Amino acid sequence: MSYQVLARKWRPRSFATLVGQEHVVRALTHALDQQRLHHAYLFTGTRGVGKTTIARILAKALNCETGVTSTPCGVCSACQEIDAGRFVDLIEVDAATNTKVDEMRQLLENAAYAPTRGRYKVYVIDEVHMLSTSAFNAMLKTLEEPPEHIKFILATTDPQKIPVTVLSRCLQFNLKQMPQNQIVEHLARILEAEQVPFEPAALRHIAKGAAGSMRDALSLLDQAIAHGAGRIEEAGVRDMLGTVGEDHLFALLDALAGRDAQAMLAVAAAMDARSLSFDSALQELATQLHRIALVQLAPEAIIDEVERARLTGYASGLDAEFVQLCYQIVINGRGDLALAPDEYAGFLMTLLRLIAFNPETPPALGAGLPDGPGRAAAPPSVAAKPDAAEKPAAAAKPDPAAAPAGDWHGVLAQLKLGGMVRELAHHCELAERSEGAIRLRLDPAHKSLLMNKAPQEKLQAALAAHFGHPLRLAVEIGGLNGETPAQRDQNVRTEKQNRAIASLEQDAFVRDMIETFDATINEQSIRPLN
Repeated sequence: MSYQVLARKWRPRSFATLVGQEHVVRALTHALDQQRLHHAYLFTGTRGVGKTTIARILAKALNCETGVTSTPCGVCSACQEIDAGRFVDLIEVDAATNTKVDEMRQLLENAAYAPTRGRYKVYVIDEVHMLSTSAFNAMLKTLEEPPEHIKFILATTDPQKIPVTVLSRCLQFNLKQMPQNQIVEHLARILEAEQVPFEPAALRHIAKGAAGSMRDALSLLDQAIAHGAGRIEEAGVRDMLGTVGEDHLFALLDALAGRDAQAMLAVAAAMDARSLSFDSALQELATQLHRIALVQLAPEAIIDEVERARLTGYASGLDAEFVQLCYQIVINGRGDLALAPDEYAGFLMTLLRLIAFNPETPPALGAGLPDGPGRAAAPPSVAAKPDAAEKPAAAAKPDPAAAPAGDWHGVLAQLKLGGMVRELAHHCELAERSEGAIRLRLDPAHKSLLMNKAPQEKLQAALAAHFGHPLRLAVEIGGLNGETPAQRDQNVRTEKQNRAIASLEQDAFVRDMIETFDATINEQSIRPLN
């Protein structure tokens, strides 16, 4: 007996066995149970998410010999013939190869005849967006007022190309990409039924590589079984897919948390030795940073308890704002790979940027870089003095007296804040200050800055360090009586911009060009020099 690929062998044959798409199953089940049947359905979604499968199950539900039902029996002749693909009243059309108007007209002419075997004649038109404009126009009348015995089921991966006149005549269901945890669970059930030994971690790599497509996941599973000679192992799947293993990713995160540039470079060298894709590495690293941010701010969003437990340590050890910055650095670094001298250099610079922008990284020259003939010695002007290790220089502290207590703008100028802390402080005005407390008033337009308590706590610590004694910070939302630092900065920028525009408009050469060519000045393109 010839081998049947897993994607065909394990295609769901009922709504109960369908994985995912619960919102579509619920709507169709209720419609079938209540006999509220529409004449045309449109299923949209990426490849391999179940469009054709649902169409065939719906065709069985409409033609099962037990009656119209949401639970077709699967054993009557109609159900078995539909499963086998030889039911005469189920007409499946590939619109990619039948795009012409003549072919559509011939199809619609046959639709006038009553079904031969079943209760309904069901037309399943796949990739319907590939039809020509004339073909769409030819089917409009039939699609709007079809005979009682006709049901249309349209499927497409690109609904944007379908005319609105067709969309308005259909019940539209958008099929979602499969979540990774559902793909992993389904693959595990299949492998247990097939009696194929597997490592759960390997299935996560396959699910990730499938990118939400169950059919792609089953195809990769077939390939992995062949690659592993009947076994599914994580190392083999990783090699097959050419993906970056979690050991490399977590080693990078460990180095980032420990501010260890040398460890980061060692991981990069190991990846280069295995010829792993640095583009994929940055993509996976961005994904892990995204998951860490979720653990920090919305841990319930991580369904996989094993993953949540593993990421919790990084979530507590890394500052939430720094994680956001790291994510931005990584995705920008991935976009810059094509501009780098080579991918390895671009990848290294992205990793070093992560270390350099860590607010708690000590500013040591050459930290983590290997010694060697290609590395120049530090110039005498920056060389450490003999007693530097015994007498570390005291950090310079801001002088609280340099700015009056009531000058909020001057205080912030000395604090040198960054990130969300700076945003919060700059959108506030000083409402009241006493010896042990400061009360700020926040612009109501920026009240979302108080959703996370961390910036407020960091601002309180910075103010306490600035004034040299503990204090309590309170931030209230209310109408402003004065000008916040953010508003002052904006006013300064606006004033500079207006001066630049006025200066340009008064320039003799510019005025001559405007008069000669009837030109206008694009003010958005003007930038002040200082």
